[in-house]
Amino acid sequence: MAGPLEGLRVIELGVWVAGPAAGGILADWGADVIKIEPPAGDPARTFGRMLGIPPHDRQHESPPFEMDNRGKRSVVLDLTTDDGRAHALDLLTDADVFITNIRTGALRRIGLDFESLTAANPRLVYGLITGYGNDGPDADRPAYDVAAFWARAGLAHLLTRPGDTPPFQRGGMGDHSVGMTLAGAVCAALVARTRTGAGQLVSTSLYRQGAYTVSFDLTTFLISGQPIAIGQRETMGNPCMNNYTAGDGRRFWLVGLQGDRHWPALCAAVGRPEWLVDERYATARARAVNAAGLVAELDAVFAAKPLDEWAEAFGAQPELFWSPINSMEDVVADEQFHAGGGVVYVPAQDGSSVPMVATPADFSATPCDVRGCAPALGEHTEGVLADKRTNHAR
Repeated sequence: MAGPLEGLRVIELGVWVAGPAAGGILADWGADVIKIEPPAGDPARTFGRMLGIPPHDRQHESPPFEMDNRGKRSVVLDLTTDDGRAHALDLLTDADVFITNIRTGALRRIGLDFESLTAANPRLVYGLITGYGNDGPDADRPAYDVAAFWARAGLAHLLTRPGDTPPFQRGGMGDHSVGMTLAGAVCAALVARTRTGAGQLVSTSLYRQGAYTVSFDLTTFLISGQPIAIGQRETMGNPCMNNYTAGDGRRFWLVGLQGDRHWPALCAAVGRPEWLVDERYATARARAVNAAGLVAELDAVFAAKPLDEWAEAFGAQPELFWSPINSMEDVVADEQFHAGGGVVYVPAQDGSSVPMVATPADFSATPCDVRGCAPALGEHTEGVLADKRTNHAR
């Protein structure tokens, strides 16, 4: 069994990250994903050059592209031509799913809009990712996730300390989360199709994904009209929910959300049992009032030992929740990352395997088996189109 979606045919017309990420998740879950690319290829194939990664061979020249396009088949079609559009429409006549993040105006111009495709294939589930939604003044406005997800939806603001400049988003953060949302929505529509016999349009947007990501803040503001303050480390009202630096310079995060529950464990771990009865710190309110002084005292305590020693002290307290602040090197070296299924080893054409990040879901009865690395541009054009011709001849 090659995953829960084995036997489903998906046609993807996606560029950069968001659409291909959705298609990539479905491919990991067992679907046969045919990726339509223009003659110049998906521009995400150039990520390696943008990142300054030396091209050693085709399979490894653009790791971000490999991540989102493994296990797919690549078909090159020039959709500006009648012949290219005819081939695309032919592929879609019996497909189960269409995935795209092309702007809807462009899709209408080439006849790949929802109404046109479902007139010919009523069972088609049409999965669409936009920047800002299907309606409204910016419905057809172009967007990358840095704009619609990170900046406009409020994430950059909420992660900016007062007086500081906004931090830069890491590559594909909004794209990958919106891709997962669309993959889930497509699967829900496929379940509905088993009842109704009909496909439907399922859509999401980078803007809406960003708003959902910060819905803790947005919903609080919608209901109460009160924004949640942007925390500053030096004055955190709950010092059990803060980040600190150990004596070796390594940083970590305490996550004692329930102050009264976690405060005794923290006092025990740092060897300060007297703080439990110190009137400055004995209650949650007192700790909030005296937060600046308490954080400064904790800073001095934590600076006295390296993180490995603090890890032992923290581990001796079941009610003390914490985590190291890991670098990429730390994540790759983390036994739990591997034990928890964080890496998948993708078979390459030369018989070797390429380590990549796994999509974050497992299936006990229908386990996934990633088929291979991302295809070369147009690698499957001839075979896929020949299969269609053969099917028509029958």
